[in-house]
Amino acid sequence: MAGTELQGQAAALQAGLFRFAIEALVRQHRSSFAPLWTVESWAKLLIWLALNSGSSADGAALQLFADALGAPLALRLRRLFFEREVEDLNLLIKADPAESQVFVLPLDPRGAAEVPLELAAEGLQRTGLEPLVVADRLAWQAAEGLVAIPWV
Repeated sequence: MAGTELQGQAAALQAGLFRFAIEALVRQHRSSFAPLWTVESWAKLLIWLALNSGSSADGAALQLFADALGAPLALRLRRLFFEREVEDLNLLIKADPAESQVFVLPLDPRGAAEVPLELAAEGLQRTGLEPLVVADRLAWQAAEGLVAIPWV
């Protein structure tokens, strides 16, 4: 029993290390693939990961890599790829182009009932999203502690 328990702990540690490493890699390189905030930049990251993992560049090999990632990990990495934390503003910005809106919410929601529109605008400016969203703040929706902003 003890050996099986140790093997389980070792596997959990390996999984944790892998998750940490791949997430750090995505955070470190997500701004390297232009144009930012696009499906194209996401695809470029996946291709870069595949090639650096030993895959060839042909379509079948890239599809095999994507399948090997699995849907849960790919979804987690995509979410991470399209999120930015603006710590000094206490903002988390989620800007997946597959969604109809960009979401700005408090990074630490304790005590933050709402995100002021001025603060959301500053977060958008700092992350390079400002020209990609509707500038008219009347189109922005503030509700339940977040601001939803339509893409242009």
